[in-house]
Amino acid sequence: MLPSQALLPAVVFALAALQALASDTFTAAVYEHTVILPDLTNEPVSPSEALALMNKNMDVLEGAIKEAAQQGAHIIVTPEDGIYGWRFTRESIYPYLEDIPDPAVNWIPCTDPSRFGPAPVQERLSCLARNNSIYVVANIGDKKPCDSRDPNCPGDGRYQYNTDVVFDTQGKLVARYHKYNLFRGETQFNYPKEAEAVTFETPFGKFGIFTCFDILFYEPAVVLVDKMQVDTVLFPTAWMNVLPFLTAIEFHSAWAMGIRVNLLSANTHNTSKAMTGSGLFTPEGPATYHYDSATEEGRLLLAELSAHPRLSPTYPPAINWSLYATSIRKFPGESNTFSGAVRRDIFTFSELRHKDGNYTVCQGDLCCHLVYQMSNKSEDEVYVLGAFDGLHGSVIKYHWQICSLLKCPSTDLSTCGQPVETAQTRFEMFSLSGTFGTSYVFPEVLYSGVQLAPGEFKVLRDGRLKSMNGTSKPLITATLFGRLYEKDQPHPPRISL
Repeated sequence: MLPSQALLPAVVFALAALQALASDTFTAAVYEHTVILPDLTNEPVSPSEALALMNKNMDVLEGAIKEAAQQGAHIIVTPEDGIYGWRFTRESIYPYLEDIPDPAVNWIPCTDPSRFGPAPVQERLSCLARNNSIYVVANIGDKKPCDSRDPNCPGDGRYQYNTDVVFDTQGKLVARYHKYNLFRGETQFNYPKEAEAVTFETPFGKFGIFTCFDILFYEPAVVLVDKMQVDTVLFPTAWMNVLPFLTAIEFHSAWAMGIRVNLLSANTHNTSKAMTGSGLFTPEGPATYHYDSATEEGRLLLAELSAHPRLSPTYPPAINWSLYATSIRKFPGESNTFSGAVRRDIFTFSELRHKDGNYTVCQGDLCCHLVYQMSNKSEDEVYVLGAFDGLHGSVIKYHWQICSLLKCPSTDLSTCGQPVETAQTRFEMFSLSGTFGTSYVFPEVLYSGVQLAPGEFKVLRDGRLKSMNGTSKPLITATLFGRLYEKDQPHPPRISL
């Protein structure tokens, strides 16, 4: 036998192994849960009352977990605050908390529930994972005692953390994550001293996890993807939708596309708080998603995803977000710009006065270029091109660069930037780009009725966000949302730690 012939089976096997790895998929599920909330009180309830409320929510989650497992899901994500809600003071949440150990202790609460003291919630979640052979992701509260030897120990002698937990198919605790970027109002919880980059390996890829507000910051979200090289991010959230740029499905889908990773997003459902919008998002766009502001019903979503998206033949290339925009001269367009507020952020806007045209709008170091053609322009609808380059936020200040083709609520230009949910105008084409000073840019396209546009736009390697064949529905916004993490200001509530 010739040497080359001897090597042939090994080569064939290696190629087959690589092909199997590249085509490896798994079935993921997320559940958008209508949380059963406790009565509003400043006084702590008894531990038994707290557990009774949590069991009511876990009864609902159990149904979703079982259904997901029956449909072949390997992993299910449930929402932030999904087991007890969010209406708490530091004292009133205490009966709902459990001591959650480091996963290094190699613990299966289902078979050894009392090893670390009373842990009925962890026991039940562990058993749900074990009995249904499915990874279960949930959000609960952790408590850690401390004393005067710790100079940062709170006056009540304990730390309280907003915490994600993951149990594997045997019910073993494999991940614990303490939320690093607390949203305003989460005064019942403490900030962890450092951001935790929590990962774990599965037969279907490497996973990372963070919670809600974390997605807007560098740590731990970007660290998990860029440095830890996770394939999929687990994302329990209690996200309040904020138009025009920060509805849950809009931004979470854009984040997955911009940073090129799978994102399993499970939102709580509460229309009075504008909480809805969950999905299974990929580097290529949403595999499936759900947005429902009309009912109070939960929803289970499932989809088959690539376990190793970086090895997929459809994995999108890296984008040079400023390449096109810095290579062209400013479009002459209309010179009359005006200022308008998107919430408290002052944008520079220019009205799109014609059915088609080329426009450039600049603010700070950012110039936004737009080429567009409307297929039907409703007379009572106004669209603008907007640019924003600056710090967003009042207490926590973080740097945004945004280029946006945006519908205004009315023909009164002073309303531009205020929320809009519906539109009538469709576009034959649009091409949006900007001179971004960051590689972290998230492409958003949102249609009338707060709907996504999967497969209807693309991002070219030179940074242009382009419609493919026009918009199939009227457009609310097409946006490039950039984050300059290095220009964020120090986090005031965390400075005191």
